[in-house]
Amino acid sequence: MVSPMYVCLCVGVTDGQIRDAIYEGCCSYKEVRTATNVASQCGKCACLAKQVVRETLTELQVSQAALPYPVEFTAA
Repeated sequence: MVSPMYVCLCVGVTDGQIRDAIYEGCCSYKEVRTATNVASQCGKCACLAKQVVRETLTELQVSQAALPYPVEFTAA
């Protein structure tokens, strides 16, 4: 298992927490930021946080494209 990487030191948000927020229904960086408070303090982590969001959403799209019946995500 890969160790969690801290993306936001100010509020202690890891890449795993960002991914979990997406798996739980967040569909954008804005929604992830609201759910996790990532980049809500100094903002230095915003670029990395956006990268994790982008990569995770892309992975989900690719994995869903392989399914005969794609899973639909709804905002909670």
